[in-house]
Parts: sequence; structure tokens; C-alpha cells
Amino acid sequence: MDRKVIITSDGSTTIHIPEWDEQYHSIHGAIQEANHVFIKNGLSLFSDRKLSILEIGFGTGLNSFITFLEAEKFKLSIDYVGVEAYPVTSEVMKKLNYVSELKAEAFGSVFDEMHTKDWEVKNEISSKFTLTKRKQFFNEIKDIDTFDLIYFDAFGARVQPDLWTEDIFKLMYDSIRNNGVLVTYSAKGSVRRAMQAVGFTVERLEGPPGKREMLRATKK
Repeated sequence: MDRKVIITSDGSTTIHIPEWDEQYHSIHGAIQEANHVFIKNGLSLFSDRKLSILEIGFGTGLNSFITFLEAEKFKLSIDYVGVEAYPVTSEVMKKLNYVSELKAEAFGSVFDEMHTKDWEVKNEISSKFTLTKRKQFFNEIKDIDTFDLIYFDAFGARVQPDLWTEDIFKLMYDSIRNNGVLVTYSAKGSVRRAMQAVGFTVERLEGPPGKREMLRATKK
């Protein structure tokens, strides 16, 4: 499918898919959404420890890059796994402006490495951050009790409802450790019920700009 880079309301870029009229990130602000959903309501719950993160939808690499930048603040050593069936091309990646918008020019090479490093192997991005990119469909995830935190950033249920089912969330539940957390921008009632059906305890939280609510699920 055709992919076009567009500017969102906070000045940061995202990728638009005209065929679906869908974006990789919120048009109300890609960076704002990532910080609110995945950092404020996910990563910030953990501190001073080793942390294993699974991202559902590696996409533009924005969530992994922001996580890398924020990890030192929370004194975290992170093992990051990003799952993506259709990787972003290098041509598209070069049009993304996250390094400049985050004022992270000192780590520009890190963002590049996150996209250019080999897939299916664990890459050492720094002494406290490893990245494994898996080219994989979400229903092929078979990890058991592996992750502490899941960033569930799949395309919306409007265009890919099969990614928001009980079957998918059962795989998420199995892959996460006890007391592990899953965060997502979605607040749909059907998504919340699917999470609860497989065993998650689910909270509604204030959403990022442009959304009233989001969901956070915990395995207890």
C-alpha cells in the first residue's frame, strides 16, 4: 500500500495510508500521543530495574526511540522487542522528523540504527538498551511470561478489527509476566471487553490529545 509522510498537529510526522485513511500515529500529535500513552501511562510505572518491552507495531520507530531517550530518567535497562509484519522503507524513514522535534540530535545515529540494524537478532543499541526487531504477524507471537510491558500500537479496529480480538489479547496475556502492564491508545468498549475476557484487569485513563480515554490492562 502507498505510504505518505504527513505532519501532525504537534509538528511531528506520521505515515498516512490513503487506501485506509489511517495513520500510524494520531494526527493530533504523534509525539504527544507516544509520550502520553506509552511513557506517562506505561514506562513511568517502572524504575531502577531491568525491563522487557514488547511493542505491537514497531512501525516508524517513534515509540522505541522515545523509550530509549526516557530510559535513563527512570534508571532502566531495557530489552526491547518490536514486532512488525511490514517494515517501513528507508526512503520513508528518512522523511520522519522525530530526532529534530525531540531535540535529540545527539542521538540521531541511534534512531537510524533502530531502522538499519538487522532483523531477527538482538542488537545492542547502548549498554542499557537492546533492540530485537521481529518481522512477524501478531497472531504468530508465542512468547510465554516474557515481558513486563506491552505497547499495543496496532492499526485501529476500524481498519484491522482482527488485531483487537480475544485471540490476540490471549497471546498478549500469555506473553506478559504477572503484574505486567499493557497500554494502548484505544478505548473502544469491545477492546476493553476482549482484554477482560482473557484475564486482564482493565482501567480507563485520560486519553492523549484528541482522544477522551485510553486503556491500561494489568495481569494480576
